Amino acid sequence: MSNDLFERVDAYIDGLFAPSDAMLDGAVARSRAAEMPEIQISAGQGKLLYLLAKLIGARRILELGTLAGYSTIWLARALPPGGRVVTMEFSAAHAEVARQNFAAAGLVDRIEVIVGAALESLPGLVARREPLFDMVFIDADKNNYPAYLDLVVPLTRPGGLILADNVIRGGKVLVAGSMDAQVAGAAAFNSKLAADARLEAIVLQQVGVKGHDGLAVGRVR
Repeated sequence: MSNDLFERVDAYIDGLFAPSDAMLDGAVARSRAAEMPEIQISAGQGKLLYLLAKLIGARRILELGTLAGYSTIWLARALPPGGRVVTMEFSAAHAEVARQNFAAAGLVDRIEVIVGAALESLPGLVARREPLFDMVFIDADKNNYPAYLDLVVPLTRPGGLILADNVIRGGKVLVAGSMDAQVAGAAAFNSKLAADARLEAIVLQQVGVKGHDGLAVGRVR
């Protein structure tokens, strides 16, 4: 089966279930104008995040890796009135583009952007006695995924979901001892997720417009 077929099927699915809209298209356009890397999730992946948040009745969501805020918009749209997304972004320049996108989408009141390294920002949520989150979406630097998992589990309520994107890396996680830090981080995360008694989890292999990768889905016991 060719990559072209996978991409055409993705386009078919998106056309039925996640058609483009002005707010999301505008977010992508502002990202391109700012010459940011086009590594945001696909529309179909955004719709999946949206539905998962809806299915668990999420009111509070934590995101690691804002980029231009494309996934954040999908998550914020899933929230009921009074719901909140706390999203963390390392780059101040990227965070500024994201804030523009949130304003254009009319979602500023639902989203808090924290700028800086997530490994340093996450303990601050505990320090300020942040209520537990219903859902966490990790889509940042893969080399730190194992450390992120340790930090976000205590921040997630029982029955809540912890999701992590890009954990298959085109199948490169099958290569033991990879020298690629992103691959090694994803592989270590997968092993850690599978062994963590606090969680029950699975990885969904994905192919399509984003290539060959996977989404980890964990539920806090």
